[in-house]
Amino acid sequence: MFHLRDVRVSFGSCHVLETGDLRLDAPQTVALMGANGSGKTTLLRVLSGLQPPTSGTMEVQDGISVGYVCQHHHPHAYMPMLVSEVLAIGRYRKRGLIGRLRRSDKALIGAAAERLDVARLRNRAFGELSGGQRQRVMVAMVLASEADCLLLDEPITGLDLPSQSTILEVIESERRAGRLVVMSTHHLQEARRCDRVVLIKGMVLADGTPDEVLRDVNMAAAFGGSVVADASSGEEFVLENHHAHGVDDHRRGPLAGAISGAHVGHHGHHHDHDHGNHYEEHGAESSERVHQH
Repeated sequence: MFHLRDVRVSFGSCHVLETGDLRLDAPQTVALMGANGSGKTTLLRVLSGLQPPTSGTMEVQDGISVGYVCQHHHPHAYMPMLVSEVLAIGRYRKRGLIGRLRRSDKALIGAAAERLDVARLRNRAFGELSGGQRQRVMVAMVLASEADCLLLDEPITGLDLPSQSTILEVIESERRAGRLVVMSTHHLQEARRCDRVVLIKGMVLADGTPDEVLRDVNMAAAFGGSVVADASSGEEFVLENHHAHGVDDHRRGPLAGAISGAHVGHHGHHHDHDHGNHYEEHGAESSERVHQH
């Protein structure tokens, strides 16, 4: 689906990401791992088309559509939306902003809402939901778009266990349906469930199966820390020696009209723009925002 050739992203004189030769194909689940500021979100934004590379080329399979769920969305009071309205955004690519939803669109939205256990929330205000509920609504919206590729920025970080389980089950189901799912994560268990792990620290340090990549020497190189286990849950986390806030700064915004679009005719396209990005963070009930390209 994607072929990145020496893609580099820099903000001014600060280098953020270099991909080398990187291919991403379906069906596959890919975990992006790295410390804060390592370039995980930048890579997701490049794949979504929201972040043009400073140099290099990215070839994209003709006609594929991409759904991108970011970490942060802060619904503002001036833009109140019901959950049903947010879910409907997933069909805007097909119907346009003012087009009427057809019976088939409503069926897709309903099926996605059921899969993410948010159908009962349709008449609730989106801004009143918990972090886990909002994240499940966002993933449901992307599913309703029927995107060929899902890009998820730390989709389960800080969420309650039922929400984590629901989202992980959906990710595996989408992979079985033939889609490409690329997600950033700090959770080793989450990464081990994927077909492939790409370890990043401003550049790709390692790329392969979880067994090949998730080794102590690679973790030390990427995080400069160690792996610790939660005694109560047994879940493993990477303990960083420091939080590199880096260039993935916190450019945040309101919930955007997340329309799943198609990458068409981007083969060998050279990008030379320079845009900002937002800081990658993780923590309990971190808020999320969504963009879909």
